[in-house]
Amino acid sequence: MVGIIGKPNTGKSTFFNASTMNDVPTGNYPFTTIEPNIGIAYVRVNCVCKELQIKDNPKNSLCIDGNRMIPVKLIDVAGLVPRASEGRGLGNKFLDDLRQADVLIQVIDVSGKTDEEGRIIESGEHDPINDVNFVQEEFDKWMANIIKKDWDKIVRTSEGDNNKFLELLGQKMSGLSINKIQINQALERSKLKIKKPINWKHEDIETFTLFLRTTSKPSIIAGNKIDLLKNKNIINKCQENFDHFIVVAAEAELLLKKASENKMISYIQGDNTFQINVDAKLDIKQKAALDLVKNKVLNKWNSTGVQNVINYAFIKILKCVVVYTVENENQFSDKNGNVLPDAYLVREGTTSKDLAYLIHTDIGKSFLHAIDAKNSKQLSSDYILKNNDIIKIVAVKNKSK
Repeated sequence: MVGIIGKPNTGKSTFFNASTMNDVPTGNYPFTTIEPNIGIAYVRVNCVCKELQIKDNPKNSLCIDGNRMIPVKLIDVAGLVPRASEGRGLGNKFLDDLRQADVLIQVIDVSGKTDEEGRIIESGEHDPINDVNFVQEEFDKWMANIIKKDWDKIVRTSEGDNNKFLELLGQKMSGLSINKIQINQALERSKLKIKKPINWKHEDIETFTLFLRTTSKPSIIAGNKIDLLKNKNIINKCQENFDHFIVVAAEAELLLKKASENKMISYIQGDNTFQINVDAKLDIKQKAALDLVKNKVLNKWNSTGVQNVINYAFIKILKCVVVYTVENENQFSDKNGNVLPDAYLVREGTTSKDLAYLIHTDIGKSFLHAIDAKNSKQLSSDYILKNNDIIKIVAVKNKSK
């Protein structure tokens, strides 16, 4: 799951709507979002049907002109204000909503027209880099508070036993979707592994928390409202300060998707252009709005950036590959004849047996082997899946099929 975070009034909910086409409230005032919104967005990749020159579009999963749209889950939570970790604003409720997120998309207002509380300022002089820093600091403080709660008990129980320490802290952090491997990586990166946890000071816990957050919940900075940007230097500044920064015009993407849904234009999310449909009846305002998007966003920035952010989260940050599953390896289909019916996003290093468990626990338990449908070769349980693999799982219950 990907969490959308940021201070109020940066366009988080607009980004969420543009990604998912969910109709959640948006507005130019803080705390438009109160309860978390969960929706489905799509990672866009070139479908393997292009490689295989299959003309029939898949029937069970969305493929548009050779572009496979793979569903992923997004959660949009309430805006974060300074001292949220102390309960200010919606404080800890906001942070608790993000427990299961694997990646955080932090939406910032690069136009500089909202202050740190999310209030509108006309000058456009607010520095959005400050917003990135305070949001991440609040997240770190919240995580640190969780770690500190049972810290003394954990370090006393595991004193002298590093594996026991990892096990106990892993149990403590499992509710945040943080595992022992990530904890160990954070220890290595923070250089605290050489220091006994029982001797850690308050500052050590905070340092460890920072590295644990960047390891387990990495962030993408989505620089929103580029269509309102006057000071272009802020883009260069953001690119210099953040490893993962993408410019975004969420409102433009939402407009294009709604126009496409209403058959006014032909547009695939992530494209750098659109075509007005021949039979579309646009009024003056609608035509002007589309011209504005084309001239101020698409021609200038090459896309609205929304799809770029979603793809970046899963392909670059989580390092996912796309794997297709079939039941008939000769026809690349399921038992009903649907071609390339299902596409899975799986982490690099996922094995064929892991895939079997992802499909269904019973299939994983009864796994025999897999078949590479492209060349009919039998694959072992520890075969590492590659991008665009087409896999048939052979289990006990379907061995005769």
